[in-house]
Amino acid sequence: MHDELASPPGSTRFWLAAEQLVATSEIVVDRPLGSAHPRIPEAIYPVAYGYLKGTTAADGEGIDVWIGSSMPRALTGVVCTFDMGKRDAELKLLLGCTAAETSAIVAFLNKGTMAAILVPKGGG
Repeated sequence: MHDELASPPGSTRFWLAAEQLVATSEIVVDRPLGSAHPRIPEAIYPVAYGYLKGTTAADGEGIDVWIGSSMPRALTGVVCTFDMGKRDAELKLLLGCTAAETSAIVAFLNKGTMAAILVPKGGG
């Protein structure tokens, strides 16, 4: 356990851990804004999408990130998803996402066999 995570309770600890992962990871954009999903060509990404290099999510790949237009790219929330087609669940980080970008992301993820909810970053 990292010492800097030892004392904060509850959600403060959660957001601190997420921020540390982002701060210590390279962001790789593999699906730029406006690009099509590799298996679903009609699904066009409303915001740049990628992952944190050197991390691992439940699917065995890097932790997913949505990269918005706001600078600096501060952590603004997470989106939790269930995909009934794949029968999986994932957590996706939102970095520098505006309210409009966040709404577009949630709408994009709530289609087909997927269901998503936004967990905005609060004060702790």
